[in-house]
Order: sequence, then structure tokens, then C-alpha cells
Amino acid sequence: MSWMIVADSSCELRSLPDAAPDTGFATVPLKIRVGDREFVDNAALDVAVMMAEMRNYNGASTTACPSPEEWAEKFLMADRIIAVTISSNLSGSYNSAMIAKEMVLESHPDKKIYVLDSLSTGGEMVLAIRKANELIGQGLEFEDVVKELEVYYAPRQVLFALSCFDNLVKNGRMSRVVGFVAGKMGMRIVGRGSDEGKLEMLHKTRGETRTLAFILEEMDRRGYQGTPVVISHCFNENAAHLLRHGIEAKWPGADVTILPCSGLTSFYAQDGGIIVGY
Repeated sequence: MSWMIVADSSCELRSLPDAAPDTGFATVPLKIRVGDREFVDNAALDVAVMMAEMRNYNGASTTACPSPEEWAEKFLMADRIIAVTISSNLSGSYNSAMIAKEMVLESHPDKKIYVLDSLSTGGEMVLAIRKANELIGQGLEFEDVVKELEVYYAPRQVLFALSCFDNLVKNGRMSRVVGFVAGKMGMRIVGRGSDEGKLEMLHKTRGETRTLAFILEEMDRRGYQGTPVVISHCFNENAAHLLRHGIEAKWPGADVTILPCSGLTSFYAQDGGIIVGY
């Protein structure tokens, strides 16, 4: 019996080291549209080029989810499928994966497919993927893998910090004047993913040191107790390492992973942004 863990490209991962026996891993790419150009979020994407194009383009950039056919292609690669998508409130990726599930099961009714709406992106998806791989490696039946994964994932949380507001301005969510002033003053916006998988602003800070301190305080307030953390950064590795050191100092033994943002998460985080999944 073969397994496949499939995720859309907002999961940051392009491979899965230490995959369980008879278990494959694959991603399906989202797309970022900047004017007339389309950037496919896969291993070949030069995120720096995409970000430069976004900075130089005066209009609003958009994203497009994978098609059902792209999901279905991966679902056909194994007997048992665990799929993980970006929040259904940020993208149509989950709906597309569910359509693909119906398509594949109609022609291959013996397959088993589970699609997890992460209600998040980035690091939280990484944690779900790693847990699914761990459970598969334990030799559990499909239904037990799904059950244990849902129990594990239920309390997951995500925080993010933005230092660039170009997307908010270009998409009409922040006035150009406010965005300009905030950038000049070194302002940061710290937010979280809500229980419904929407972006929720929590606090405005000034400067990176205060921003990272607020994130640590917010993790503490929300009951973090040293479970694995994944920090994604958009060209801000220094802040990611500072935050990791802060987490390890406050919660000794915490397992903290740092990853560069994919194209899709860079679209949301923007230059200097970080996303913290735990």
C-alpha cells in the first residue's frame, strides 16, 4: 500500500526529508500574477525576481490556485492520500482539491483521500505534513492517521509580522499616505490567523526588536509551551534567527525550524515579513 502527502506550494517545502516507507511527497503550485506576468510557485521560481516585479508594478497583484486537474494528477500517484491546503479563506486551493478528490474517487473508488484545510499557510502546513509523515511511519491505518492528525492540528496557531505595506496599499486595504508614513517610521503590523483562517491584525509596533518581543509575548499569552515551531521569512533571515533564539531562551528544548518563504507566502509576507507557525 502506497502513500502520498500532497500540499499546495504555500507550505514552503519542495521535498520531504526522511519520508516514511512507501510514502511520496509532492506539491501543486499556486500562481502569482503581476500585471501581464505569471509566476509559478515551484522550485524553479526566483522569488527575488518576483518581488522586484511586484515592487515595480503600480497595480494590484493577484494569486491563482491550482486547478482540480493538477491536484488529481498527484492523487493518482498512490493508494492513500493526505492533502494539505492553504486556508480556504485565502485561496480556492481547498475547494479545488476537494473537486479533485471527487473526480479521482469516481474513477478509483478504492483509493482513500483526505484533504486538510489548514486554515493557515506556511509553517502550520509544514507541521501538519511532518505529523502526517510521522503517523504514516508508525504503520497506522488511513482512518487512524486522519483522526490523529486532526487531533494534533486542532490547537495549531500562526502569527505574522509585516514591515512592508505595498500589497495592502495596492489592494486598497491601506491608504497610500498611511502606508508611506508607516514605512518611513519603521512601523510593523503583527497579526494572527483567526480560527476561521482569516488574517486578523493584532498590534502595531515600531522597530524589529519590539516586534519580536511582542511575538514572544503573544505566543506566551496564547499558551505556547515549547511544541515545534516553523518560522518562515521573506528575505529577513536575521529576524528569524533572533526570534528562534528568543523562543529557545524562553522555552528551552523547543524545536524551531527556519525556512525561506515560498512565492505565495512572500506575496503575503512581503519584504522583511515573517510568519510563525506553532
